[in-house]
Amino acid sequence: MGIINVLAKNKKIFFFVCDAILIALSVWLAFMVRFEAQIPGQYYQNILRLVVLGWIFYLPSFVANRLYSFSWSYVSTQELIGITRATGIALLSQIALLFVFKNFSLFSGFPRSTIFIAAFFIFVFCGALRFAKRIYLYLFKPKTSEGRSRILIVGAGDTGEQLLRSIIGATSSHYHPVGFVDPLESRQGSIIHDIKVLGRLEDIPKVVSGYGVEEIIITLASGSKLIKEAVRLGKKAGISKIKIVPPMAEIMNGNVTLANVRRVEVEDLLERDQVSLDTAMIGGFIRGKTVMITGAAGSIGSELCRQVAKFDPEKLVVLDQDETGVFNMENELKKFFPGLSVAPMVADIQNRGRIFEIFREYKPQIVFHAAAYKHVPLMEANSGEAVRNNIFGTKNVGEAAIEHGARNFIFISTDKAINPTSVMGATKRIGEMVCQYLNGKGETRFVSVRFGNVLGSRGSVIPIFRAQIKRGGPVEVTHPEMKRYFMLTSEACLLVMQAGAMGAGGEVFVLDMGQPIKILDLAKEMIKLSGFEPDKDIPIVYIGIRPGEKLFEELLTAQENARATSSNKIFVARLAEVDSSSLERELERMVKGPAAADNEACYKESLKRLVPNY
Repeated sequence: MGIINVLAKNKKIFFFVCDAILIALSVWLAFMVRFEAQIPGQYYQNILRLVVLGWIFYLPSFVANRLYSFSWSYVSTQELIGITRATGIALLSQIALLFVFKNFSLFSGFPRSTIFIAAFFIFVFCGALRFAKRIYLYLFKPKTSEGRSRILIVGAGDTGEQLLRSIIGATSSHYHPVGFVDPLESRQGSIIHDIKVLGRLEDIPKVVSGYGVEEIIITLASGSKLIKEAVRLGKKAGISKIKIVPPMAEIMNGNVTLANVRRVEVEDLLERDQVSLDTAMIGGFIRGKTVMITGAAGSIGSELCRQVAKFDPEKLVVLDQDETGVFNMENELKKFFPGLSVAPMVADIQNRGRIFEIFREYKPQIVFHAAAYKHVPLMEANSGEAVRNNIFGTKNVGEAAIEHGARNFIFISTDKAINPTSVMGATKRIGEMVCQYLNGKGETRFVSVRFGNVLGSRGSVIPIFRAQIKRGGPVEVTHPEMKRYFMLTSEACLLVMQAGAMGAGGEVFVLDMGQPIKILDLAKEMIKLSGFEPDKDIPIVYIGIRPGEKLFEELLTAQENARATSSNKIFVARLAEVDSSSLERELERMVKGPAAADNEACYKESLKRLVPNY
């Protein structure tokens, strides 16, 4: 019992030992079948030799096909294909060896049919071992729904199937699936793991009533109009517990499990086109490289860390001045990506010496520069800090990248850099100009990527509204006509990575953010989602446009136009050449700015000279 317990604690050793035993058993059974349970004595030596050959060929083949790196509870057709491939390779290798050495007495004198019979048994036994837990859970898991919530799964695609498989495989799931609904006609009436597709989306109220549904879980594609419709129909049917599986881009390992299910948020109800990505291009760009992310503790930087980690970089340098944020990010990456080499760095990008020191030590090949001050009203009152951080901090990181041979530098910009009315927007536009200026001064390719607001980022409108609703209101909207572009953080970061991969140097890429959304509509939707009525249960008040804000953000100026790229969500702005002498002169003035009597006015005058439309 002691040995079994030790083996059980180490799954790989356990399966390796079991496979070795099953290979030996399969060879012996092959001879039993061949000789109808009466094996002549002279063949026992051959049995022993074939067992050893089986170990030599089958076990390494199983290792090469990753048959010891899988989840026992969630074993799937992928493992079945792996077993088939591994068994086939081992069998062919064994046949080739016996053919080459057919004249050696060591490998002769026994029926060759036993090799094929043994291969069949090995395939069956080793496959059955891997599927044993799923078969057991399916056969012996209680079929009663007593004590479990009866759920309806909306969406019978791959995500819905993975979710159902996770529920079936869970030893203590409190869900009892009663069926699917799906918008596609081709899926109507089909059965997935013994669970039937009971109708289309419009049938939700009827299915809820007829099957006693208590909860709904939505597995439709993110940004789909159908999600909003499914939520509406679920509420119409009287269901208060409506949950959703987040987009695949947000799921760390790409496998849907019960742990991923969460309640529906307003982000899920915003109608956005689904983002299609060239993951092969991103993988080729990131894989095996040392990647640095500045501002790694922020909303964009932290999500960049998560997304970059999925593409197997050699090392990930996580840099931010927020020590707690860096600490938390390092721990998260170690938890979900245990094989990833992470270098946590606490540093301020304004500290030029420290930044050059870090580049000297790690020599990153790719730099995502996300460190910036972003809050518009706050930067209006602290323009000097915005200049020092967003302009000179960017210059420090960019020049360090050139000096230490970085291949790519991706500057995270904003829609507020277009016709800026704020200090923050103007400093980000000059950050783009600094990248254009630095491009060509070394081997580093500098590109900038503009996009609008990311849903749920720190300090953005959604968390603020959520907190205001939680305390009973009022919900504060600046202006009834205020509009903003929104995108999921994960989608924005993946598009940034793709833009970085396609950049030749000097470009300013613009992400297609879809249609702008009225902030007032967003507030109303959030109030409804929380179970209240706008202006009845939760009042909405207008507080006026804050300093530096615009009613409507642009992604391009009239002069910039845009040209398409290979991605339908990424465009390239046509920017004028940067006047290097003018930029150098104004940057020099800004450096001397603190000595002036009115520092804030000095900085703003320089911003206006560099960005005439500010």
